[in-house]
Amino acid sequence: MYRLSEVEVIRDERTILSIPNLTISSDQFTVILGHNGSGKSTLVNLLSNQFSAEKGQVTLNDKRVAEFSSKQLAQQVAYLPQKLPEVAGLTVRELVRLGRYPWRGVFGRWNQQDAQIINKAMMMTGVESYAESLADQLSGGERQRAWVSMLLAQQSDILILDEPTSALDIQHQYQLMALLKDLNEQTGKGIIVIIHDLNLALKYASRVIALKGGKVFFEGETENLHNESLLSELYSTPVKLINHPTQDCKVAVVC
Repeated sequence: MYRLSEVEVIRDERTILSIPNLTISSDQFTVILGHNGSGKSTLVNLLSNQFSAEKGQVTLNDKRVAEFSSKQLAQQVAYLPQKLPEVAGLTVRELVRLGRYPWRGVFGRWNQQDAQIINKAMMMTGVESYAESLADQLSGGERQRAWVSMLLAQQSDILILDEPTSALDIQHQYQLMALLKDLNEQTGKGIIVIIHDLNLALKYASRVIALKGGKVFFEGETENLHNESLLSELYSTPVKLINHPTQDCKVAVVC
């Protein structure tokens, strides 16, 4: 479980993120929402220890995140940045295998257990048929599934993904979010995702953290975000919730 206490991130003498108190469960599917510049990526960077806050503390399971070594934190948290590293020349299997490095290291000895974990990760995300294909030649949706496989192979308790749907078409956005929800339910791993699409959050998230102006505007169960006035204030624009024509769910539209 993550806990943030009296956290402030300051850039150029300006506070860009201020969180007095926030707890993030390590077994739920949590979506982080907010307008551009609201502090979403800053929050995720704190959780994954990409940098430290100027004030306050961030803890994971009662230990300060900054006190973990890179290897120790990678064994606890698998992080996928918005800008993905180049994977030219790597097959999907080789990409997924990178997830084992926090456990084996560069010169570690690979064994049958590693192979089983890699195969299972690919099976769980439906990319086993692409195992020997070059990762950079896959479609956007297939490539994102391969990266999620790598996160699973890392066997961390928490997966953090920064805008994984941003470069995908609408079909693959929904497919990826459905996959992440299924993985959360099947494995019990905590999944923390930044997305921009409100309807994706309303459909798939079990919990939502909404930021506005560098502060937590809303935090709680997704069903409690089904509030037109709350959503309109969050996005500073009129938002209406209507019934989906064929499914038992609400859809957000801008008036």
